[in-house]
Amino acid sequence: MPVCLQQGIIHLMSNYTKNSKALFDYEVLKRFTAGIELLGIEVKSVRAGKINLQGSFVSIRGNEGFLVGAEISAYQPKNAPANYDASRPKKLLLSKDEINELREAEGTKGLTIIPLSVYNKGRFLKLDLAIARGKKKFDKRQAIKKRDVERDLKRSL
Repeated sequence: MPVCLQQGIIHLMSNYTKNSKALFDYEVLKRFTAGIELLGIEVKSVRAGKINLQGSFVSIRGNEGFLVGAEISAYQPKNAPANYDASRPKKLLLSKDEINELREAEGTKGLTIIPLSVYNKGRFLKLDLAIARGKKKFDKRQAIKKRDVERDLKRSL
């Protein structure tokens, strides 16, 4: 487990989910880290690993960023509020400069903002997100070929 040293205190960092399909489908240009504004039952669910980032993206509305399409299942479905929506947009905690940079990237043709992983830093949950460009089929084939060659090399050693 990675360790974070903050103000003289050692915190263990846990990676709760990773969007590995995003790294295959997109070429990452620039990464960002953002806090996530969640309800109490959502925090418990994320810590239990009940989060799915597949098919989700980040949208900038006004001067705020939102994680759209990520599904966080209820921690205890029978005790969840009746109006709980597992796929509601979650507000992201970003600086003004980061929001402006993301807004500019969102307006550029061919670029999108995708979530890569959710992890904790101390007691706070963080989202790793990236500005990315979609890969073509040819690029995906090259990635598969490269991965297979590396696997064969490791086996031979």
